[in-house]
Amino acid sequence: MSADIEIAEFPYHSGNVKFRSARYLSADGTHWIRHGPFQAFYESGQIASEGQFDQDKESGLWRNFHENGQVAAEGSYLDGKKVGEWRYWDTSGATASSQ
Repeated sequence: MSADIEIAEFPYHSGNVKFRSARYLSADGTHWIRHGPFQAFYESGQIASEGQFDQDKESGLWRNFHENGQVAAEGSYLDGKKVGEWRYWDTSGATASSQ
């Protein structure tokens, strides 16, 4: 793995940030590999999702949010796959379900 981690931002057409991700260039220089913190945003600027990537796979705790700021879902990934219990909430913050 390269030690040259950079933070990349990808905008909506409006210019507001849509995604922010840590990444590094693959050893052969052909593609970027997400590694480190990741955030997605609604066009309003409100956080939509946050978590971590490890070698381009979701890893650890992830949270998704409703546009009003309430947590929508929370759970963990291991090697890019959902693991354990995931919890879900509606826009008012009431528990919607667990899986």
